[in-house]
Amino acid sequence: MALSSGTRLGPYEIESPLGAGGMGEVYRARDARLNRDVALKVLPEVLSRDPERMARLKREAQVLASLNHPNIATIYGFEEFDGVSAIAMELVEGQTLAEVIAVRRGVSLQDALPLAKQIAEALEFAHERGIIHRDLKPANIKIAPEGAVKVLDFGLAKTLDPNASSPSQNLADSPTLTAPATRAGMILGTAAYMSPEQARGKIVDKRTDIWAFGAVLFELLTGRMLFQGEDVTETLAAVVKDKPNLSEVPAEVRTLLESCLEKDPRKRLRDMGDWARLLQRAPAAPPQSKRTRILPWAITAVAIMVAIGLVAIVWNHSTERPQALRLTLQTPEKARMIIGASALLAISPDGRQVAFKAEIDGKSGIWLRDLDGPGIRLLPDTEGADTWFWSPDSRWIGFFAAGKLKKIDMTGGPPLILCDANGVGGSWSPNGWIIFVRYAGGLSLIPDTGGTPTPLTKPDPAGYEIVHRAPWFLPDGRHFLYTARSVDHAMTRVYVDSVEARSGSVTRREVLAVHSNVAYVPRSGGRLFASANDGYLLYGRENTLMAQPFDAARARTTGDAVPLVEQVDYSPGVAQSQFSASTNGLLVYTSGAIREVNRQLTWFDRTGKPVGLVGDPNKFERIAISPDGSMLATDTNDSLGVSSIWLHDLARGTKSRFTFGPTSSQFPVWSPDGSRLAYWRPTVETYQKAVGATVPEELLYKDSQNRTTILNNWSSDGRYLVFGVFDPGKGFGLDAVPMFGDRNPFTYLAADSSNGEHVKLSRDGNFLAYTSGESNHAEVFVETFPEHIGKWQVSTGGGDWPVWSRDGRELYFLSNDGKMMAVAVKINGRNFEAGVPRALFAVPGQYQFDIGKDGRFLIQVPQSHTPDSFSINVVVNWQSALKK
Repeated sequence: MALSSGTRLGPYEIESPLGAGGMGEVYRARDARLNRDVALKVLPEVLSRDPERMARLKREAQVLASLNHPNIATIYGFEEFDGVSAIAMELVEGQTLAEVIAVRRGVSLQDALPLAKQIAEALEFAHERGIIHRDLKPANIKIAPEGAVKVLDFGLAKTLDPNASSPSQNLADSPTLTAPATRAGMILGTAAYMSPEQARGKIVDKRTDIWAFGAVLFELLTGRMLFQGEDVTETLAAVVKDKPNLSEVPAEVRTLLESCLEKDPRKRLRDMGDWARLLQRAPAAPPQSKRTRILPWAITAVAIMVAIGLVAIVWNHSTERPQALRLTLQTPEKARMIIGASALLAISPDGRQVAFKAEIDGKSGIWLRDLDGPGIRLLPDTEGADTWFWSPDSRWIGFFAAGKLKKIDMTGGPPLILCDANGVGGSWSPNGWIIFVRYAGGLSLIPDTGGTPTPLTKPDPAGYEIVHRAPWFLPDGRHFLYTARSVDHAMTRVYVDSVEARSGSVTRREVLAVHSNVAYVPRSGGRLFASANDGYLLYGRENTLMAQPFDAARARTTGDAVPLVEQVDYSPGVAQSQFSASTNGLLVYTSGAIREVNRQLTWFDRTGKPVGLVGDPNKFERIAISPDGSMLATDTNDSLGVSSIWLHDLARGTKSRFTFGPTSSQFPVWSPDGSRLAYWRPTVETYQKAVGATVPEELLYKDSQNRTTILNNWSSDGRYLVFGVFDPGKGFGLDAVPMFGDRNPFTYLAADSSNGEHVKLSRDGNFLAYTSGESNHAEVFVETFPEHIGKWQVSTGGGDWPVWSRDGRELYFLSNDGKMMAVAVKINGRNFEAGVPRALFAVPGQYQFDIGKDGRFLIQVPQSHTPDSFSINVVVNWQSALKK
């Protein structure tokens, strides 16, 4: 049962959900009796109906409540309220160890040992009192903000989870498979962390926790699970049969892990208290002062410069290729990296500085991290800067800000304006030219001293191209690479072209197809290679960085791509990998600075109070509530990036898939009577399909000019469809298509780079709200529809995502600072009046939203975020790794 915020269970008031699983739903709640926050685990209804298990659970809770230890989350008591059973527990703030591992992808031994020590002490304390955890795993271990470890759900595994009919395939969080007791023949625990005897269904004792401790410590150090298969069955088989491979862990802990992970429990470490004596000269972890936190920066910088020097010596005096050296640059505390479609890590060509966008000590902009010293500095007047790139001599950085292309000198001085441009990336040639990406279009060329840009490329509508990105000059300074992205993002092709080309000419040639930005890097070593045009293309393949031999003179690949580095941050929505390489053998990349954001559909009232959830978190794009308010349509991406339309029955809480096939279907729009759903396919065709009937889809509209059209609205009288129309080089416009007569479309708004793609027809169909940047920043406007009789600006300080209220008396939109804004409107025929916008509440995330029939707001709430700390990984002489 899902409980909404404000629900009362006895003295407890539910505040927000914390998590859910086979063992129950956990909520943050306020205990009115003792005036404290608690974690309230509401037990499954099937368990509450079992008197025998409930009696045993009460006895267990009484025993577990006696575990008074600083590293064990306290159980306050067992509660029953009108048929609802719950366990009140200590509320532990912070991240679970599973979340830490997902971000860090493995931590150093020095960082891991303090955590392991606290886990071991918690287990030892419980074991001495005859209590076994039975389900120890990273998700059951929390790390408080001050660094204290709290082990959760001690001993509850054996009674809480009802028998599951189909085990989860998520091995890190597969449900505990239980019986009324841990008797022979029954399996208890989470598959990836079970001991062999537990996996075989045998009787277990404290040594099963010692095994799990070893599995958790291994994962903490390496960032991956010790045993992992495609499903629970394969994982259990690996636990029982496979010998743990401990080659990845530091030598200091191998003896300890070997003892913890003995398959025969008789040979396993017998007492958790003995864990420390098996460590071999492990490093200490003293507390860090502010001064010592700076030290790793300096040490790493010195190590990098020493490594570069050694590489140079070996190249100049030997034919032997030096080995690659891997280092990590820790950033200052509270440093938040800013990443996305217009933010990329960039190392200078000489390998001495790394430029990245971050917020440090409340200051944001382009920061420079020196690799030949401990320095870090903020470039002046770069707040709001996007997509920066270095000059070939490493003296200048070019970037976009406030509608201008600018450059800034590393030796000092303010930024200099080169031209007016809304761009998203560039490349600087040794011949004094800059190629940059025009917003919503192709590439342009400009001298690096400034001037009037010359168009170079234009996206090809026949190939459904929408933008050219990631330009990269080749060594001759005339030819360049770039990527062309299609409207469905399924095809991203790399082309080579020349600066002698002009927009519209067909001179390009395809090099390869990838799903990432591409960089060319010459082979290291100078004299050992005859051709300066001999190098590699670097690009991402999901989270793996690939290197492919490339002849820059002929612009052809000369060999197969090979993996270079794993766990490189990758943003699939913009097909962008976070890496950069210098010309002298250094590679930098981030790992864990990007977290994929799922969104939870959440109902909010007008005060901003969450009052319910819809479904599970997912990768939603657009959401659309049916005219009668009973159904919700969403488009959702799967793991391969293919979108499908799903229908959610809001009353019953169920969902069903509406569209099928290998091609994406997106942007659902309801027919006025709610009987049909229209949607768009990347072939730029719009289809419709009846809801609640097993019938094939039918083509509703296809643009006769083969333009990139995206379905937006269907008027309430059914007479018009409204499409966003993308014109490469110009931007977005709006077309209206009559659903009568010859269905010839007409232009409602001409394509312009200032137009937004977010539009909404009023309930009576006579007014259209849309976003436009005609006043140099996005504002919400309203115009009469379909004729242009009147136009009014509604927002006053920026806005986007307009939505009309169900009764047509208000217009809502999101402000630039993340507030839900409401504007009272009066409509009388073709007359329109708008009141003063007022803020209702802060919105978690700038995503499209909709309004329910009862006036509640359905908002996409992000469930993960960019971490508040990150590191920059450095590989010195990375090309030597390709020979292994």
